[in-house]
Amino acid sequence: MENNRRTFIKKVVSGAAAVSVGGILPGFSAKSYGSILGANDRINIAMMGVNSRGKALASTFAKQRNVEIIYVCDVDSRAEAVCSSEIEKLQNKRPKAMPDFRKALESKTLDAIVIAAPDHWHAPAAILASKAGKHVYLEKPCSHNPNEGEILVAVAAKYKNVIQMGNQRRSFPNIIAGIAELKAGIIGRPYFAKTWYTNNRPSIGIGKEVSVPSWLDYDLWQGPAPRKPFKDNLLHYNWHWLWNWGTGEALNNGTHFVDLARWGLGVDYPILVCSSGGRYRYKDDWETPDSQVISMDFNNNTSMTWEGLSCNGRPIEGSGVGVIFSGDNGSLRIDSGDAYSVFDLKGKLVKEVNSKKQMDSRNLSNPSADLDSAHISNFLDGIRVGAKLNADILSGHKSTLLVQLGNIALRSENTLHLDPSNGHIKDDPIAEKLWTREYQPGWEPKI
Repeated sequence: MENNRRTFIKKVVSGAAAVSVGGILPGFSAKSYGSILGANDRINIAMMGVNSRGKALASTFAKQRNVEIIYVCDVDSRAEAVCSSEIEKLQNKRPKAMPDFRKALESKTLDAIVIAAPDHWHAPAAILASKAGKHVYLEKPCSHNPNEGEILVAVAAKYKNVIQMGNQRRSFPNIIAGIAELKAGIIGRPYFAKTWYTNNRPSIGIGKEVSVPSWLDYDLWQGPAPRKPFKDNLLHYNWHWLWNWGTGEALNNGTHFVDLARWGLGVDYPILVCSSGGRYRYKDDWETPDSQVISMDFNNNTSMTWEGLSCNGRPIEGSGVGVIFSGDNGSLRIDSGDAYSVFDLKGKLVKEVNSKKQMDSRNLSNPSADLDSAHISNFLDGIRVGAKLNADILSGHKSTLLVQLGNIALRSENTLHLDPSNGHIKDDPIAEKLWTREYQPGWEPKI
């Protein structure tokens, strides 16, 4: 039995590694790999949203084999200039500034776009890129609301482009091995997963309506979102906590670890979701909860929770972020880095796998640094040779939807009963109104 488990794990990990680090796919020699159409072609990239996370991603993409960033797209001219200068140092060629990413999509030389703009732009931009025949690397969450996620999945199926969501832990080698161990029975049947995120975020204060800065195209920044006055505490990060543009901590950080929980438990859509929480720490413009617990039940007799504490950074299980699986014979914990630990039923550590590559979960722009390369390489292999994606858009939508349902449950003050075939809300008109959103006229996403 133990030998069978080890064989299974070895196959899973080695197969994932082949497509995660730009390796040659099984069945292809070096010569045949090089002859595949596009295998040796440069992939031309546009970066959308480069103030923080996007700038870090731009640097990582620029370091990849046979990749060139040809456009930097940002409504903040200052952010564009800083990012373009950094990219110029890495690839010895300055990308072209293209404030409106839609103009970049018109280029016949562009192959793919990396979307790291605010959440309200994720799905609409990815949909437009797909229709333009471009591949997409899409930061989490993949959508602002469930309806957008479903449209995005349908668009990918129609236009057959490669869309990878930024659930980068799906490509971390030790996490792949840990999930393989879990599925092979190292703790028996896993039936519960607890996920969490903690931080000490300060108050965002009460914003004042001020004139839009000269360096910002605020109308394009809002894009598909209904228009709101510009306030001095909105950019560049606090939009996360305002429902018109953001999705709260649940989707900002919860998406990553709920995704691991869904992967480990082998589940898709829930049958019941409930949530409690609120804005407790400060009295300011922050709208989304700073403290929240989401509970999700599935029809295979498993469940998971997510606990988000935005304003109290005390670690849980010794880590600021993580997931711990409970099973018949013990537990398995994955925390912030590319590592996992296994415990018996008495809490004794029985196995520990660590990595020299560390993560900083409190780093807002580049928490995973070198480890991101594996996920990006997998995306590029998806374009070049049709490699299986570690985080395709359907998988990304399923994980995003779980935390979206948690927010809907909280905002509607209802326990949600759901169709396990697609995650749709049953018999709850109040909650169903939050399945989609209002759009600025003319910006409604369509297949």
